[in-house]
Amino acid sequence: MNIIQQELKFDGADYVPDRDNPRLGSQLQRVFALVADGKWRSLQDMSDLTGDPQASISAQLRHLRKPRFGSWNVERKYMGDGLYLYRLNGRS
Repeated sequence: MNIIQQELKFDGADYVPDRDNPRLGSQLQRVFALVADGKWRSLQDMSDLTGDPQASISAQLRHLRKPRFGSWNVERKYMGDGLYLYRLNGRS
């Protein structure tokens, strides 16, 4: 499933479009495809399933909340000991 049909617009201090856009776009697609089922998962669970680092998955979940990436409703639930679970629950 494709997250959006338009060109993805990432940014950041060290962002170089030709270098980073293919990698970040693919990563965002993997994370979106995983969370699209609405199941609760930890960053570690998502990392194990996608092969992407937890920090990158966390960043992609933040991207999904932004209007330019679809304004998705990414919920989080605190489980204790610093552990959160995340799921996608439609659009905001």
